[in-house]
Amino acid sequence: MGNQIDFLREEEKLKEILEILNNEILKYLEKRKNVTNYILDARKKYVEEYKDDEDQIIDYFDHENYVKEEAYRTIDKRLMEFTKLKEIPYFGKVTFKEDDNIPEDIYIGRYGLTVEDSFEPLIVDWRAPIASLFYKGTLGKASFNPPSGEIEVDILSRKQLIIKRSQLKGIFDSAIDVKDEILQMVLTENSSDKLKDIVMTIQKEQDEIIREDRNKIIVVNGVAGSGKTTIALHRISYLLYNFRKQFGDKVLIFGPNDIFMDYIAQVLPSLGESNIKQTTFENFAIKQIGLRYEKFKSLGSYIEDAMNENEDALAEYKYKSSREFVELLNSNIEKLDREYFKIQAIKFNNEEIVSVKEVEELFNKYYKDMPLFRRSEKIKRVLTSKIKDKRDEELYKINAEFKEKINSLSAEDLEIEKTHLEYLRKMEIRKIIRAVMNSRDELDSWVKVKPIIDIYKKIINPNAFSENAEKVNEITEGINKNYEDDLGYMDLAGILYLMVKLTGLKSKEEIKHIVIDEAQDYSFMQFEIIKEITGCNSYTIVGDSNQRLIETNEEPAMLHLDQVFKDSNVEIKKYELNKSYRSTQEIMQYSNKFLDKDRIVPLVRKGEPVIEEEVSNNEELIDTLISIIEDYEEDGYENVAVIFKGKKELSEFAPLIKEKINIQNLDNDDILYKGGKVLMPAYLAKGLEFDGVIIVENERIQPLVKYIMCTRALHRLSVVKCL
Repeated sequence: MGNQIDFLREEEKLKEILEILNNEILKYLEKRKNVTNYILDARKKYVEEYKDDEDQIIDYFDHENYVKEEAYRTIDKRLMEFTKLKEIPYFGKVTFKEDDNIPEDIYIGRYGLTVEDSFEPLIVDWRAPIASLFYKGTLGKASFNPPSGEIEVDILSRKQLIIKRSQLKGIFDSAIDVKDEILQMVLTENSSDKLKDIVMTIQKEQDEIIREDRNKIIVVNGVAGSGKTTIALHRISYLLYNFRKQFGDKVLIFGPNDIFMDYIAQVLPSLGESNIKQTTFENFAIKQIGLRYEKFKSLGSYIEDAMNENEDALAEYKYKSSREFVELLNSNIEKLDREYFKIQAIKFNNEEIVSVKEVEELFNKYYKDMPLFRRSEKIKRVLTSKIKDKRDEELYKINAEFKEKINSLSAEDLEIEKTHLEYLRKMEIRKIIRAVMNSRDELDSWVKVKPIIDIYKKIINPNAFSENAEKVNEITEGINKNYEDDLGYMDLAGILYLMVKLTGLKSKEEIKHIVIDEAQDYSFMQFEIIKEITGCNSYTIVGDSNQRLIETNEEPAMLHLDQVFKDSNVEIKKYELNKSYRSTQEIMQYSNKFLDKDRIVPLVRKGEPVIEEEVSNNEELIDTLISIIEDYEEDGYENVAVIFKGKKELSEFAPLIKEKINIQNLDNDDILYKGGKVLMPAYLAKGLEFDGVIIVENERIQPLVKYIMCTRALHRLSVVKCL
């Protein structure tokens, strides 16, 4: 009886909110109309007044377009939010009291709703500090942190409300844990071609990360399916909602490839945010260095080579992502600092105006804290100024002597000698100009700087420095063939590192917060580069130490960032997420077999057993694949991935499969995935999820790679082995 009364009460509340939403939509439509009318009226008056002044008219329309754009952007944003709220105005309700005050109810929704002339919100935005009460783990004593300071409250009840198409479908009393009926219901839904936002089902441990202090470096090491990416994106939305003035358009996301970036692109707009800068480390580095894409070996090519057990490629990947490689570059940077510039005295007409000792003091004392090549530019300006000072001194002498001679002549002699004296003066000035040019040429001859790429190639080349030759030759034997012509992904970090250390390279764009996804594949050098170029100290770094496509001899750098940020005076907060919400219990138990240690705690969500099939030839393989795909589709699963170890296997079977069924071939990271059936290599599947996955195993697959392939599946997993 009580439940029925509660349901009826909430139905009435929903009708009241929907009516208010309808009124707000009408008000904002009227506002849009008024803005349009105002602009039209102002335009008529202005055009009439300045009809003969074209420049004034152009300036007016430029300004008008800006005002119109800003006004419409604000109005349309609210209209979009209200329209979405009409479908699902809110999903949670919290009843609490502060001290001995009367209990209060708040309703939590995707966006907030506060009517004009009212201070109390009818719906609280999930990102607001008080909304954190909904995501706490238990009833009773709790707190939230508004800008005014922490407030302690007593949570009396917490309810989840299921609303679909403006209709109340159910009410659940909930302690918000992983066994929530609503969470189970959401997780059993089919995947889409985009990540979902999770505002309705954020778990306590996820909410804690999302709302962490904005001035920290947050590192999340989470298993496959623990919601790392969605947590990172929701954290961006939270930070922008609460600290927009600080972060504004100054957020940058690093993802593993363009397919992944497109995959997540629709989540932030659904959370009320847009225009977030996104890139891959590869694209970021190419842009900073100024390389041409067409002469570049991509990360995908390295991974393909390494997964096909190309020993040279594997050795190069491991070495150039190691701390040892950083030490090699550092030792050469120190050597360059000591020996690169062959310092000479600055002379003017064979007169020494700055001694070698004085120039050395500029390098080693006055500007020693500047990067070497930026230091050299500064010192060059200082020395050029010294040359100009000497020039001015000599010019003053010539002009003084000329004036003295002029003054010593009688009017009659002056008339005779003036032209000749002026000629002599100009000849002396020409000598001074020539002396200036000679001095500057001599300065340029030893302050000249080579391109960083050439310096990098010399360091890598075994013949560059004799003390490194034996060591580099041993590690990079076979790597440097045609090196003068070819650069690849594994060289980007090294080149950028030299640019940072030698030139003090900085980003032209101001960045206040950085998200790095799939961070387990980033080296110490890459983290150091991002830190130095952006100057950013606020990060959300997410990854899974078990999902490295190529395992190296070192632990992932993301687990040891205290070494990268040791001089930054910023706190690093680490989180471990071991609960997987993505896959069924059967899929996770199967995937766990490929890990050295069993870290994953699967959500208790039952599903179909993992199917293992064996085939003896290509024809049987293709028939089996098509049969499994049809089986998945009969069960209502639309987004299905057939994952191969690499592009070599994919290119062999893709044409044969495409002859039989309509399926997309995702063989490059610049192809967009729009949902449905797809063929793809393992390294492009990272971070993605599908209703059903079929793994093709026609040769040995490294355990960690197979773990990644398996954990892409939400509901169904099949493995087809070629004997």
